[in-house]
Amino acid sequence: MRGGISKDDYDIVPLVAKPLYLGLLINVVLPMGLLLVCYYLNNKYYLENRVGDLANTLFYAMVVLALAQGGVALWWRKVLFDRPMVRREETMLEDIQQALVRRSRPVFVLIAAISLYGYVYFYLTGRFREAALVVLFSFIVFQFVRPRINSVRKLIERQRELVKQGKLLARGE
Repeated sequence: MRGGISKDDYDIVPLVAKPLYLGLLINVVLPMGLLLVCYYLNNKYYLENRVGDLANTLFYAMVVLALAQGGVALWWRKVLFDRPMVRREETMLEDIQQALVRRSRPVFVLIAAISLYGYVYFYLTGRFREAALVVLFSFIVFQFVRPRINSVRKLIERQRELVKQGKLLARGE
C-alpha cells in the first residue's frame, strides 16, 4: 500500500496504551480515591441527611441523570471517532494516536463526572451505599468506552477508508 499501512505494518498496543492509561487515571484512580475518602468519612463521622425524605427521590433523579450522561458519552465517542483523524497518509499512525488521546479525554471527563453525582449524594444524605452505586455505574460506562485492541483496529480501517475518500483532518482541528 503506497505510503499507508497494512495490517502487518503496525503494533496496535502502543496506540491503545496511552488513551487507556489516561482513561484509567481519570475514570478509575481519581473516582476510587474520592470514594475511599467518602468511605473513611462514613466510618469515622456521622453525616446527617440534609434532604430528609427527598433522599430516595434524589437518588433516582441522579440515577436518571447518570444514565442520560452515560448515553451521551457513548454517543459522543462514536461521533468523535467517526470523523477524520488523519492529516496526511504518510503520518497515519501518529495522527490516529494523537487524535485518539485528544478525542478520548473529554469523553473520559464526561464519564468521570457521573461519579460526582455519587459524591454529591453522599454529602447530602450520608448514604454511602447508594453513592458507591452511582460511582460504580461510572466505572461500567468507562468499560464500554475505553479503547480496546479490536475497536482501534476498526478505527484504523475506518480512517483508511476516509483517507481513500480524500477526507483528511483539517489543519485547525
